[in-house]
Amino acid sequence: MKPLLWLVLVAALVVNVSSSFLWEGATQVAVSIPTGVVLLASAVGLWLLRDKPQV
Repeated sequence: MKPLLWLVLVAALVVNVSSSFLWEGATQVAVSIPTGVVLLASAVGLWLLRDKPQV
């Protein structure tokens, strides 16, 4: 599960950053917002699946 979340996180990051260079206006916003949501969701998923230290 973690490798898939890392792959989704990196892919969303690449698409989100490249959308600034490839498109402008409404198209850039329409691509940037969903990829940002996916990026945040995968980051939260990775954070929830992290190995917690034994206390």
